[in-house]
Parts: sequence; structure tokens; C-alpha cells
Amino acid sequence: MGLIEDLQKKILIADGAMGTLLYSYGIDRCFEELNISQPEAVRGVHQAYVNAGADIIQTNTYGANHIKLSRYGLEDDIKKINAAAVQLAKAAAEQAYVLGTIGGIRTFNKSAHTLEEIKRSFREQLYLLLHEEPDGLLLETYYDLEEAQEVLKIARKETDLPIIVNVSMHEQGVLQDGTSLADALASLEGLGADSVGMNCSLGPYHMIQSLEEVPLPKHSYLAVYPNSSLPALEEGRLVYETDTDYFGESALKFRNQGARIIGGCCGTTPAHIKAMSEAVKQLHPVTEKSVKVKKTDPVHVQDIREEPSLDELAKQKRTIIVELDPPKKLNFEKFLHAASELQAAGIDALTLADNSLATPRISNVACGALLKQKLDMRSLVHITCRDRNLIGLQSHLMGLDTLGLQDILAITGDPSKIGDFPGATSVYDLTSFDLIRLIKQFNEGVSYSGKPLGKKTNFSVAGAFNPNVRHIDKAVKRLEKKIECGADYFISQPVYSEEQLYKIYEETKHLTTPIYIGIMPLTSSRNAEFIHNEIPGIKLSDEIREAMAFAGEDKQKQAEEGLSIAKSLLDTACELFNGIYLITPFLRSDLTSELTTYIHQKKKEIHHVHDHQ
Repeated sequence: MGLIEDLQKKILIADGAMGTLLYSYGIDRCFEELNISQPEAVRGVHQAYVNAGADIIQTNTYGANHIKLSRYGLEDDIKKINAAAVQLAKAAAEQAYVLGTIGGIRTFNKSAHTLEEIKRSFREQLYLLLHEEPDGLLLETYYDLEEAQEVLKIARKETDLPIIVNVSMHEQGVLQDGTSLADALASLEGLGADSVGMNCSLGPYHMIQSLEEVPLPKHSYLAVYPNSSLPALEEGRLVYETDTDYFGESALKFRNQGARIIGGCCGTTPAHIKAMSEAVKQLHPVTEKSVKVKKTDPVHVQDIREEPSLDELAKQKRTIIVELDPPKKLNFEKFLHAASELQAAGIDALTLADNSLATPRISNVACGALLKQKLDMRSLVHITCRDRNLIGLQSHLMGLDTLGLQDILAITGDPSKIGDFPGATSVYDLTSFDLIRLIKQFNEGVSYSGKPLGKKTNFSVAGAFNPNVRHIDKAVKRLEKKIECGADYFISQPVYSEEQLYKIYEETKHLTTPIYIGIMPLTSSRNAEFIHNEIPGIKLSDEIREAMAFAGEDKQKQAEEGLSIAKSLLDTACELFNGIYLITPFLRSDLTSELTTYIHQKKKEIHHVHDHQ
């Protein structure tokens, strides 16, 4: 009799958490490594679950792949760890089935590892597990449906053993990309999974409700592995507290929703598994169920933009955006005056950095809202991944939409160690690529967790472009990757060479996505030397440095020389690009105002010449 044959006629009880038990024993390190350093502890956990009534146990290999083991410097031990895991589980199994477990890798930071890296890591672990001849495979905790689909294809091609695939959700009944649980499980069944289900993140209550919306599969069986509860934090340790009787009652409800495999995930113990086993062991599985039709909240369309987005503008005409850093001190009037001056000069939008150089400033969202209120001025709000975790970023985006601020620059952000508070934590839950994807997901009316937002946002999102690198072709590859993520246009770092401007044009002319070329006027010889020597990737020509040095200590001459250099660069930039990005140094809005006026005058001169030709 095999696993599939048993599933055809009865409910099977699976084991619970491995890490939770080992953690409770005071072990807090790479749990998979314990297969070779503390094999008796691992075998003891397996034995405890078998004694509790588990028909299925899983190997202690959730993270025993190259990617995760390399975090501990254990990648060279991958073969020993996986082989020992299967052997330990088999030694404790008695009559229970042993499943070789492979955990998902992608979380919210999809850019951390490419799909090809994940597939390569998966294949290696798969072969090692199959060599030890388990009774089947358990692919669990897959938040990313694409990853689950791809690794299932690989596994199904390599083996005829039973395969169970469990996805994970942040929200009831929906995956993080907005796919319903029912649709996700159907797709996995179609790819050859023998059992499909869910594990982790949610407890019994929400998993039961999720299953109410899932029909019985036609060619596979439902599996469910809930967490014991929401965890509490006690003295720095995660603690799960759930009455085991509740798990017994929940097992009955899982059975009524068609589950054929019922186990546990984070926080569950042999006591939970025993309660579930005693509740359903003598019951037959259900073969028919009514499916609850999910009520969906209406998703409103995006607000209609009152004006073209900045990417659309740059495709139509010369467009000027100017960066003006929000104040470091609580004196907003000076900033407001500078913004008003730039508005009068004719800029199309003011870009607001997000605590640039990791230095605290007045919130750029507050600045953007006040500029809109007081001056009816358009703002391009920068968002860094440095200062906010995934929760904060989503809240931030919802706030921007509520305020009607629809233009965003998504950037990684300078590390906190370069700023005023080098001991502060840099978050980086997401990369700039992930943030662009998240913003575009908001435009579809879906939050990161997959939950409907009730309304589609209408953000236009820019990406950063640093052309001041040795190999510009690699920088352009990053642009192409950001375009794939959804970037609408780009804003470049400041450029100080006409030759470099032509090089940027040649390397990017195949792109249809607009680029705003960054120009920042120099203010002094000291400023020029700092940029040349201390700003990574930017080198000034000897001619520019000598010209700034020749201006001496006369501030007026320094400013005039800096403007002269910037105007010369603008002459070339305006020939090649429609989008111009002026960066205001040290709140010297008089400099960027003059450059804005210069651009408009050149445009008029060109039109005048054309009119007389």
C-alpha cells in the first residue's frame, strides 16, 4: 500500500513543526545542520510526532538548499545534511510515510535571487533527497506561485513519487499576487501535483475559511498545515499559544472541507498533532462539498489624472524637473519661497528627496502636500527602501494616493551609515526593483499580500539611473530590468561631461522609456573637488576643475563659472533628451531658476530660427 492509495480512502495525519520543538529545547541556529551535529535531537522530534499519531513525517530539510545553507557557510555540507535528514526520518518512521521536504525561497524580496538561481538550487537538493529514496516529496511554504509552478515542473519531470505542494498566504483565500487560492491550487494540480494545499502564516480559523472557497480537486487531494496561532514576542522570543482542543475541533472542520492530509506548521507540537489525530482518525474523507462563493469588494478605477504623467510629458515636449531637498530644520518658509521661485521660472515639477544622504529632513510627503495646497505645484516624491519596512512602504503609498500625489521615484536609498545617525538600521525589506513592482501592483488595486485595495491607484513611477560607471552597458541592463518591473521613466545622476552625454544617448536610444538627464551646477572649487574625489562614479575633467579653481574665492565668480559649465552641458543635453533634471545644490534655487530660464530661452531661440527658415 502506498501514500496515494491510502489517500484515496482515508485521512492522513501529518506531523507538525520541527523548528518550534528544537527552539523550545534551547537550540537557536541552523536547524538543518542539526541533522549531522545533533542527530538524536532531530530523530527525537520525528519519534514524538509518530507517537502522537502522525501518518506522514517530513525530513528536516526545509532550508537545506545551497542558497539558504550558504548564509551559515554550510553550502559544502549540503549532501551530508540532506542524506542524514532522510535517514533520521526513516529510522523514526515505523509505519509512517517519509516525505523529503523542500521549502520555498522567494518572499517579498523577489530580486534577492533570480528564478534560474532558485531552480538550480532546487535541482541540487531534489537529486540529493531522491537518492535517499523517500516515500514522496513535500514542497512547502511557497508564497510566490511562479516559483511553486517552476519547481513542481522540475520535480514532476524527475520522479513519479507522490508530490505534495503547499502554498502560503498573507491574507485569507488569496496569494500575494492576487491569485485566488482555488485558482492557484488548480494550476498546481494541472502541473501534476498529487496533493495541493497550504501551510504556514495563517492559523486554523483563516485556513478553514480559505478552504470553504476551494472545490475538491478532481485529480489530487487537499492538504492543510496551519500555524498554531499568531505568535507573541516574549523577552525577544516568539511564543505560540493555542489550546490543543481547539486544534482537534479545527481538524474536524478541515475534514469537512475535504482535507485528506492534515498537519501543522509553526508553533505546532506533538500535542496538537495528537489532538487532530484523535479527532479525525476514524472518520472517512468527504467526497462532496458545497463551495462558498467569495464576495469580492468592487475595485474602483483609477482617478483620472488632471495632467499628463511626467513620462508622457517627456515624450511630448521639453520637460524640466528640479530637485529641492526638504529642509533639515523646522523652517518651511524658506523652502516654500525657493519652490515658488522655481515655479515662476517655469519648471514642470519639483522633485523631493527622501532623507537624502541618510540625513533626517522634513517629510517629503508633507512638503509635497503643502506645495500642492499652497502653490498648486506638482511634486515628484522619492521613496527609499532604506527607511521603511514592507508594512511602512504600503502605508506610505496609500497615504500618497490619498493626498493625490501620483508621481514617485523608487530608489534603494543611501545606507544609514553615511548619514547623521550611522548606528540607525537600514531596512531594505525591498529593493528598488521590488518597490517598482509593488507600486504597479497598487495600480492594479491589489496590496502586496494580494488583498484588494478597493481602488486602483494611478501612480507614475520613475527609476534611478547612474550612468557614471565604468561599464555603462551594465547600467543600461539595469534600466531594462526596471522597465520589466514597470518603470515608466528614469532620472539620472548628474553628468559632467558632454562626451558622456553622447555616450548615454547612444547606449539608451533603443529604449522608448524617457530619461531625465541630471545636471547639477557646481558652486565652488571645493564643491568640485569633493564631487570628483568623494562621490563614487563621478569624475570631473581637468578643464572643469581648473576652471572652478581659477574662479578663486570670489563667490560670485564661482557661481558664474558653475552656471557657465552647466549651461554648456545643457546645450548638449537638450539636443539629445527631452527630459532635463536640475539638481539644486545647497538650496541655491537661484542657480536652478537661472538654468530653467536658460532652457526656456534656448527653446524660444530655436523656434525663432525655425520660423525664419
